[in-house]
Amino acid sequence: MTVHLKKLSVGSQSLETLRAWQALRLSETGRLMHVTRNRPRLAEEILDGGSIYWIIKGVMSARQNIIDLAEVQRADGQVACGLVLSPDLVATVPTKMRIFQGWRYLETEDAPADLTAPFDESMPPALVAELRELGVL
Repeated sequence: MTVHLKKLSVGSQSLETLRAWQALRLSETGRLMHVTRNRPRLAEEILDGGSIYWIIKGVMSARQNIIDLAEVQRADGQVACGLVLSPDLVATVPTKMRIFQGWRYLETEDAPADLTAPFDESMPPALVAELRELGVL
């Protein structure tokens, strides 16, 4: 059964700033990898079609497929886990989330849907999430 991860996108101001940062990393290294201290215990379930869902300023805004888990060494010499990500960043229905540290598992039924119809990008994603929660959008 597929399981996903949710993670705060620290430093991102918007989905566009995350896109720009990832484009830069991709051009520099040829792949996208998010390094995390611990390897997920549910690695098999994550590699069975799982994604990382990015939370930007308290709103789950996008996802990326996790295509591999690699053992890497951090700058301090400690062994860590590299989440190898697809370069495709898919916008999701903006969903408010509580802030947390690290990453958390996310069940498929709790994951927001991919955004198929564009929303008014002049509205802040947090407002879109609030209006969706209220049933206005």
